[in-house]
Amino acid sequence: MHQENKPHSQNLLVMPSAHGTLCRLGSALLPRINAFSRIALHDGRQFFSLDPEVLLAKSRRLTGLDDFGGDSFHEPFRILLRSFEADADLNLIGRICVHSEIVRMLCNRLRIAEDRRRNPAIAEQPIRRPLFITGLPRSGSTFLHTLLAQDPRCRAPQIWEVMNPSPPPKRDSYDSDPRIARTERQLKWLDVLMPEFEKFHLIHARYPQECIAITDHSFMSYVFESMYQVYSYRAWHDRQDKRPAYAFHRQFLQQLQWRCPGTHWVLKAPSHLMALDALLQVYPDADIVQTHRDPLKVLPSCASLAQVLRAPFTNRFKREGIGLEVSLRWEGSTRLALELRRDNPALEKRFFDVRYPDLKRDPMEVVRGIYRHFERELTSEAEAAMQRFVAENPKDKHGIHRYTLEEFGLDRETEWNRFRFYTDQYGIAPER
Repeated sequence: MHQENKPHSQNLLVMPSAHGTLCRLGSALLPRINAFSRIALHDGRQFFSLDPEVLLAKSRRLTGLDDFGGDSFHEPFRILLRSFEADADLNLIGRICVHSEIVRMLCNRLRIAEDRRRNPAIAEQPIRRPLFITGLPRSGSTFLHTLLAQDPRCRAPQIWEVMNPSPPPKRDSYDSDPRIARTERQLKWLDVLMPEFEKFHLIHARYPQECIAITDHSFMSYVFESMYQVYSYRAWHDRQDKRPAYAFHRQFLQQLQWRCPGTHWVLKAPSHLMALDALLQVYPDADIVQTHRDPLKVLPSCASLAQVLRAPFTNRFKREGIGLEVSLRWEGSTRLALELRRDNPALEKRFFDVRYPDLKRDPMEVVRGIYRHFERELTSEAEAAMQRFVAENPKDKHGIHRYTLEEFGLDRETEWNRFRFYTDQYGIAPER
């Protein structure tokens, strides 16, 4: 599916389809709304309940369906909801958004299961040699994802079809599907709640979406900790076998490609670093591109993004410690990936490493290296589309977001030493 004119840094970490009235709110009203929410929170808990039985019943009522496609989601679903109530300290807007998102995911599960029941061929769809991009956040993975998605033969999941996957999209109406316009309307409220978000990620229904917006339907996804202060869920999730999440991810791709196939999928999420063993068990023929960057540039950007994402939804945003939280999260993730590759040398041919300075200096040479390494054909049509994309999307086209290690309580020398195992392994030099 040919995707043209996609700006740099456009994937969204999470895509809540909030209550429609939020789309019409001005940003100047947010402080008043949040003040009101403290008064109205009792009613908010009643009308936007996070009780699991209420949410399950509502999704059944909205769809007229009752098969969620298996029961493996029940435990993470209930643990997540308990964490929202115990940890997140949601304000009224946060409660509305969480309620709406959970119902959307449950409805999608019901509809996907019904589509598979009516059309058994969906479950027979082969997912051949998907290309996954992962690596530290803010290391060029979003840009590379969109760049590789310019290949007209491939498929990259677009935001509109991830938010609304049923019925399965059709090739002849893929560019004009009415869900595109509906998704655009649903996305407008993000400009209100997160006016700084555009400097991190541009949002449009036709942009490629990250895998965490697919795995969230399994309720085993890093999307929730990105958006909310769900600490007990995070601790539980870190200990779990992630194969059920990737098994649902595969079903989701089968749904999207049934009537609209490509030669291969191009997929992306930094959080794949935390579960490469599960990913490779579900997708044993996957090719993996790992992006790398100076962690001292990555960490303050991640901390700043976490603040932008979480603050609108809670009564008390806990800025203290967010820098260390981010640092420990990505230290652990890079260790997991490094150890998996070190302990399984036969997998090395399945990986291709991309350093951020190389991608910034000559993105097309990086692309050619990826295609050569994985023995894929880079057609002249694909190369021309990618070159157009590079020319039309210079770095920082939509503004610069400035941040420092120090403002998030991080010490330069401490953090460099923390990640020394990683920078030494992959030859990552400090960025100026």
